[in-house]
Amino acid sequence: MTWHGVRVLVTGADGFIGSHLTEALVAQGATVRAFCLYNSNGSLGWLDHSEPHVRAAIEPVLGDIRDAAFVERSCRDIDIVFHLAALIAIPYSYVAPESFVDTNIRGTMHVLEAARRTGVRRVVATSTSEVYGTPDHIPIVETHPLKGQSPYSATKIAADKLCEAYHRSFDVPVAVLRPFNTYGPRQSARAVIPTILSQLLAGRTSIALGNVETRRDMTYVSDTVSGFLAMGMASGVEGDTIQLGTGRSESIRDIFAAACRVLDVQAEIAVKEERLRPMSSEVEVLLSDPSRARERLEWSSTCSLEDGLLQTAEWMRSNRHRFRPDEYAV
Repeated sequence: MTWHGVRVLVTGADGFIGSHLTEALVAQGATVRAFCLYNSNGSLGWLDHSEPHVRAAIEPVLGDIRDAAFVERSCRDIDIVFHLAALIAIPYSYVAPESFVDTNIRGTMHVLEAARRTGVRRVVATSTSEVYGTPDHIPIVETHPLKGQSPYSATKIAADKLCEAYHRSFDVPVAVLRPFNTYGPRQSARAVIPTILSQLLAGRTSIALGNVETRRDMTYVSDTVSGFLAMGMASGVEGDTIQLGTGRSESIRDIFAAACRVLDVQAEIAVKEERLRPMSSEVEVLLSDPSRARERLEWSSTCSLEDGLLQTAEWMRSNRHRFRPDEYAV
């Protein structure tokens, strides 16, 4: 199947993964409507920095996922919806949980209701590996119990269950894609890899980090985007949940060491004693089982951690003004 002429809506198109997905869809020939959060200066977020031909090809719509009527209008005449709009900053969810409920739960319900009313062919809803909490066993399979270890993860669990309910109750053609830890160019500077790289690129030799023993399954953004494209076109995935991960897990300490190697620098870790995330809320390890993605989507990750770190660092070098270590690494 081809994306040429397929009418696609990407919610959260202004964000990290959403902007990369939007660009990839344009490159594949899709007709893309880019749903971006309304702001007073008309910014399309990261899409403002896309190539001119990308900006010329997309149909931007500025609105809010919490506005049901606007979401429904945005879904009209659309074949496939990629729903990525969400609040994702885990630390912020401890201090403003109601905003996560409004955006992540009600926003997802608005997308599902809009799809039900407008007859879209498929909704690909974005989940997160955080819904597993600290797992009972690894590697983690899609049927692992879900644990709300943070307000953020609780809202994403609720969103996933709404997708399940709307498929079972109303036959809404929704599939849930569950990426593990995506990283790469444009990621929030507060995420762990940009935090490490920004300090190393600034010449620091003592790198401020939080818990360095937690382990994560890190997927480079281009691999995650290829998973979204595969999920959009795969046959018979409605009602299913499929996770995207490498099947490898590295500690934050290991990621730090790999970053030092690819940048050819020497530095040490200065562990921060004070952290916003409570100890009982910390997810200790995330490690995917990519079997279902291989079988159902013919997808697997191709970018090594070292190559991904190097590509991210190269992008950050040319965007130093966006990553100030004194702001993000304390």
